[in-house]
Amino acid sequence: MAKKIVVIPGDGIGKEITDAAVAVLKKADEKFGLGLSYEYHDAGGTAYDKFGTPLPEETLAAAKASDGVLFGAVGGDKWDSVEPSLRPEKAILGLRKGLGLYANLRPVKVADTLVDYSPLKPELVRGVDLVIVRELIGGIYFGDRCESEQHEGVERAWDLENYSVPEVERIARLAFETAKLRRGKVTSVDKSNVLATSRLWRRTVTKVAEGYPDVALDHLYVDNCAMQLAVKPAQFDVICTGNLFGDILSDEAAVIGGSIGLMPSASIGEATSLFEPIHGSAPDIAGKGIANPIGTILSAAMLLRYSLREEAAARAIEAACDKALADGFRTPDLWQEGFRKADTEQMTRAIVERV
Repeated sequence: MAKKIVVIPGDGIGKEITDAAVAVLKKADEKFGLGLSYEYHDAGGTAYDKFGTPLPEETLAAAKASDGVLFGAVGGDKWDSVEPSLRPEKAILGLRKGLGLYANLRPVKVADTLVDYSPLKPELVRGVDLVIVRELIGGIYFGDRCESEQHEGVERAWDLENYSVPEVERIARLAFETAKLRRGKVTSVDKSNVLATSRLWRRTVTKVAEGYPDVALDHLYVDNCAMQLAVKPAQFDVICTGNLFGDILSDEAAVIGGSIGLMPSASIGEATSLFEPIHGSAPDIAGKGIANPIGTILSAAMLLRYSLREEAAARAIEAACDKALADGFRTPDLWQEGFRKADTEQMTRAIVERV
């Protein structure tokens, strides 16, 4: 039976990078007999221009009926003046809610061939291999908000942060299960010295840890965690945190490897999961054919691993990306003298040939 992948290119470089990932998936399908089929749908600013909404009902319905969603990126200056409820970014928030995407997994693994690209010293970045497990559909991003109101004679706005025990338990269990398959350590990140939600978070994660005696648990305040990612990132195995803190920390961790264009992610759902690079739509380079497709290609590998349980094919794609980099191919975000400068299509072809 064919496995249906819904591809949502989105805006900016979205089409270029999802086309690259599909090309690599087709090569993996040819080699491993995966039986993949593809269906394309709009979201983001592109959908707003066509349909007056950033997330058409048809797109969400197709995503729910699929075996996995490959997502590009949304947003751009073009839509900055659009009403907040219709901004392109609402598409990804709507997909998270509609698909029940309760957790985001962001692996950060620095290949030996890219150690020198890190803004950190080589001795600090060598051996970094961590995963950030971020709660995705709770917290301040989904709480009640007010865009503007008068309070004691002045204008103010506010956003409500809240978490329930079941929400924290679910993300904590995923973090501990992930750690069991890795090096057996979870670092829970909060701000419990200030925030009531963080005190509930810490109590709940500590309670969940009792069911995982083979996994070590420690706690860090978010500001300390941000510092530790800069001074000693190799200490981390699995970082578990809430929506806002996870958003910030995962982008910080992403640059450890030298380019945000390399980083994939998986958003785990109750039924269908969604896979996307962590970078944005980069409208300034859209259409120039110079975007780094590796983050999206590695996201496609995660789709094979987590949604389709095709581990051999996923590893083949990851190995092909490593081999292309080891053989000297570099997109402009990574290029230096002595390497082979590659545009999006050339990098994609190099990876396809190595699957």
